[in-house]
Amino acid sequence: MQFGGALAVSIMGRTGPLGVVAIRLTVAALVLLLFCRPRLRGHSRADWGTVIAFGVAMSGMNALFYQAADRVPLGLAVTFEVLGPLVLSVVASRRLVNFLWALLALLGVFLLSGTGLSDIDPVGVAFALGAGAMWAAYIVFSARTGRRFPQADGLALAMAVGAVLILPFGIAQGGTTLAVPSTLALGAGVAVLSSVLPYTLELIALRRIPAPAFAVLMSLEPAIATLAGFLVLHQDLSRIEGLAVALVIAASMGAVRTTSVRHD
Repeated sequence: MQFGGALAVSIMGRTGPLGVVAIRLTVAALVLLLFCRPRLRGHSRADWGTVIAFGVAMSGMNALFYQAADRVPLGLAVTFEVLGPLVLSVVASRRLVNFLWALLALLGVFLLSGTGLSDIDPVGVAFALGAGAMWAAYIVFSARTGRRFPQADGLALAMAVGAVLILPFGIAQGGTTLAVPSTLALGAGVAVLSSVLPYTLELIALRRIPAPAFAVLMSLEPAIATLAGFLVLHQDLSRIEGLAVALVIAASMGAVRTTSVRHD
């Protein structure tokens, strides 16, 4: 997913953030609808409400995150975004030790906000935090969708909902550049790397593990995003920024351990 995000950042100059999201979700929806061929009949109103909420969360998460990645380094964008799932795990577990892990994560955020980051766009940080909130909603509704729909049918339908929601904004921002063959090809690569493969695997995972545990298992996302940003986009982090990312990762991994012990 993070290498797909790095590829997306590399083409934002052509299409804008929303243009990339529009291509990503539209291509991913077409691929999933083609392979899954989900049934449209036989679902309750609650089923459709769940899948629509899942699509809204997915669309919002991607739109906000790419707005953030257009303004701040990829590793930092994901560091702020991962706070959403971390908060979800803390609230769901209701254990004192997890609140201590959350404080460690906040220390990392304090370092990011207070030392050496005066040049970081605060609007980009706000977008990343918003993406984190939508990511938490995505985890909740992904789990519910996986229980209500067989295989990846619910994911395919939710992806279609997300594509329909974001497409007008993507066209307004990207215009005719969205139809350039090279841009479409790169966007299709982003769709496969960042949507089709990871979302399908996540949906399967959420059928087997609790949502809080899944949320904190995403703790290595900032490290992988930092690596992808360095290798693909040649983005680097200072020592203080690297320490802050490490604190957030350590907090998430600590929450993984305590959450896993509880569910065992």
